Amino acid sequence: MCGTELVETDLSEGILTLTFNRPEKRNALNLAMYAALAAGIRKGDDDDVVRVIMLTGSDDCFTSGNDLSDFLAAPPTGLDSPVMQFLLALSQARKPIVAAVKGAAVGVGVTMLLHCELVYAGSGATFQMPFVDLGLCPEAGSTLLLPRLMGHQRAAELLLLGETFDAEKAREVGIVNAVYPDAYLLSAARAKALQLAAQPAAAVRLAKSLLKREYADRLQETIAEEGAQFVARLKSPEAAEALQAFMQRRKPDFSRFA
Repeated sequence: MCGTELVETDLSEGILTLTFNRPEKRNALNLAMYAALAAGIRKGDDDDVVRVIMLTGSDDCFTSGNDLSDFLAAPPTGLDSPVMQFLLALSQARKPIVAAVKGAAVGVGVTMLLHCELVYAGSGATFQMPFVDLGLCPEAGSTLLLPRLMGHQRAAELLLLGETFDAEKAREVGIVNAVYPDAYLLSAARAKALQLAAQPAAAVRLAKSLLKREYADRLQETIAEEGAQFVARLKSPEAAEALQAFMQRRKPDFSRFA
């Protein structure tokens, strides 16, 4: 499958919808998908017909995060890598981004939401950021954005313990705007996207830019630093143990690492 098949695109009524379409792998994001998402976001950002960009996944899974085998085979080595290009396109987009989350959102499936203007979740959605569990570090600017959103202690709890949390907690801490029954999520999220698309486009873009102006430069620096540390951590003994344990379906043992 090529990237365009793994990420379905639809443009109607001014809304460009990008849908993760790899259900047999729980929408795990591989290099082709990252490249397609980056290209889709940039194309939408440059197309005057597009007023809103919308991200969504399958009925039972938003995305399970990075495809680990793909990621290990071709780890990002710089800003030109597909994953970094996706994060840069997402964080630098001028147009508003809306996300509709059904099922599981794991790792980058959660951190990408921090760059969206509006995020809606189904009542059965679950969220998890298990970066530290895997011997890695958070990414996508989350070490800057999460404490700003919910305070240091709540951000530390979610990032350091890596526990799964539900849609209501995601709403409570500010990751999600509202929670809807799963059956109505997509129609509710699209209604909000249509409402946003009907707003004056230039005014919306300006308001978005001003909302992010205070931390825009720091965000790009943070994304780059997290990315460099993430790549370094992929080669660490802790990550090797975590990933081996994951493949062997056993609990990792970090006791021998200082």
